[in-house]
Amino acid sequence: MKTTCEADVRILPGGAVIVLSGEIDGHAADTLTEGYERAVASGDPATVVLDFAAVRYINSTGIALIVSVLARARAQGRSVVASGLSDHYREIFDITRLSDFIELFPSLDGAVSRLTEAAG
Repeated sequence: MKTTCEADVRILPGGAVIVLSGEIDGHAADTLTEGYERAVASGDPATVVLDFAAVRYINSTGIALIVSVLARARAQGRSVVASGLSDHYREIFDITRLSDFIELFPSLDGAVSRLTEAAG
């Protein structure tokens, strides 16, 4: 059975937010790529926020997809931050050292505050 992942893009002063929902696994590759492309096509955001609050599941392939978004953003001079990770996935980001490269915020509000500060 194919899993589902959706990406809703919001453009804000200082950056773009990709609100993810569903499951991030191998089937989410196109959704993540398209979400990132929409986020950066509508301007030149310095920061991209990945909001995981509505994500139910991330497997190892999903982590690899997140790493590819991070690598692409860094190659383009953008930073990536994450919000809304459950305690379990925050721990996985720590274990995999992904949190060394993606600043983690408990909530989207905190991440958006960072965007606002950067834009001001």
